[in-house]
Parts: sequence; C-alpha cells; structure tokens
Amino acid sequence: MTLSMFAAFWAVSILFVITPGADWAYAISAGLKHRVVLPAVAGLLSGHLLATVIVAAGVGSLVANHPLALSVLTVAGAGYLLWLGANLLARPPTPHADASQSTDSWARWAFKGFCVSGLNPKVFLLFLALLPQFTSTAAAWPVPAQMIALGLVHTVSCGVIYLLVGFGSQVVLQARPAAARVVSRLAGAIMIVIALVLLIEQLRA
Repeated sequence: MTLSMFAAFWAVSILFVITPGADWAYAISAGLKHRVVLPAVAGLLSGHLLATVIVAAGVGSLVANHPLALSVLTVAGAGYLLWLGANLLARPPTPHADASQSTDSWARWAFKGFCVSGLNPKVFLLFLALLPQFTSTAAAWPVPAQMIALGLVHTVSCGVIYLLVGFGSQVVLQARPAAARVVSRLAGAIMIVIALVLLIEQLRA
C-alpha cells in the first residue's frame, strides 16, 4: 500500500469529515457543556472504529446484503438521533451549565457519542462503499489490514475536526448564553432532520 493511496483516501474522506452532520451537532452540544468534549469525541470516534472493524472483517457486506438488518440499524439510529435532538430542543445547554461533571457524566457522553456514530447507517455505508476502493489485493498488506489502516486515517481526521468544533463552540459561545441556546437548538434540529431523512429513505426503500 503506497503513501499516495493513503493521501488520495484522506483527500476524499476529509470532505465527508468537514461536512456538518449529526457528529458535528453532537460535538457542538458537548462544547456547550464543561469538560465533556473529550469523552464525547472519544465516543464518536469509537463508533467510526467499530464501523471500520465491521467492514474490514467482511461483516459489512453481509449486513448490506440483508435489507432487514440494515433497516433495523437505520431505524435504531434514527430513533436515537430523534431522542437526542428533541432533548436539545427542550433543554438547550449553555456554556456555564454543569460546571462540575462526574465520571458517570463523562461515561454517558462517551456512550451517547458512540451511539450517534455507531448507529448511524450513513457512517457504515460510507465505509462499505469507500474503503474497498482504496485497497489492492496485490499490496503487501492483507486487504482487511489495509481497510483498518484507512479507517484509522479517517478516524484521526474526525478526531481533529470534532475537537476543533467542540472546543471552538465552547470558546466562541462562552460569554453568549443566548447565542449558545440558539446554536444548541439548531444542533438539535439538525439531528431531528437527519433522523427524519433516514426514516423517509427507509420508508421509500
């Protein structure tokens, strides 16, 4: 596997990373809390790593070829995003809220982040469509190892962008509680829209 192949994959994957979506919305909502950006982003990244391992292990193709399994994943992910988005709309956090976070709170934010990305069928299908295109059976590495390496490149890019988004939202909105509430509600609305799009696509399918 060549360096140019890694670079080509990164150039494609970074376009997906910098496109705002459910992960961005969750990172922003974490940024409006105090000291939960790191666990929230760690949870998001663990979902991407899980998708990488599933696709590299060959399970991805099996799931994609079974409509019922993919439907269950889509409905579960959409339902979770609806729940998170509704909570953000009803109870928008502010930068100064929950100044002291317990370890349990960190665990909850990490788990919710894992569910946001891990239950998002778009992440799974992205890896399923993208990773095989940048692997080669003639390379020295086995194809699953190549997929894992590419998935790690994508996950590192996600980590950098999501941390910038999370901490950036905290810094920018630190002294603007009213704006923070608006941004939080906007993040919730984005999650709800994404969930509805997933459900509508599923109904059409």
